[in-house]
Amino acid sequence: MLSNTIEIYTDGACSGNPGPGGYGIVMKYKAQRKEFSHGFRLTTNNRMELLSVIIALENIKKECCDVIVYSDSKYVLDSINLGWVYNWQKKGFKDKANPDLWKRFLLIDKKHSVKFIWVKGHASNKENNRCDEIAVMASKSAHLLIDEGYEAIKKFKG
Repeated sequence: MLSNTIEIYTDGACSGNPGPGGYGIVMKYKAQRKEFSHGFRLTTNNRMELLSVIIALENIKKECCDVIVYSDSKYVLDSINLGWVYNWQKKGFKDKANPDLWKRFLLIDKKHSVKFIWVKGHASNKENNRCDEIAVMASKSAHLLIDEGYEAIKKFKG
């Protein structure tokens, strides 16, 4: 890894799907290390996985950084690495889940040179395990946020 590369580890958690959920992030740059997490009262695991990537990228202060994102989410990584999200964008995200988050991702993704790498969840990756731990803790917090995008869609669909 290049010394100027930002390493990001992300994970999402949900108790029930949908249910209370949270995301966990570990960001590393040179000697610096930061953790982020938050919980939501009603969401899905895929939304938390995707939101963790978005929040991490949004927390990078400079533009045009080299970034490696490590995630155990096939949903997120395949959607990006196989180019599905770019096809969904061309079709206006018709009949696709989480369009609000994918649109937000596409805005921030362009600001950096990002490589996405899959890691096996609940295995030997210390930072991924830490992300899982803080995501689960966040989902059990007494101060859960409202996942506006999810709850608005759920309300609309009845």
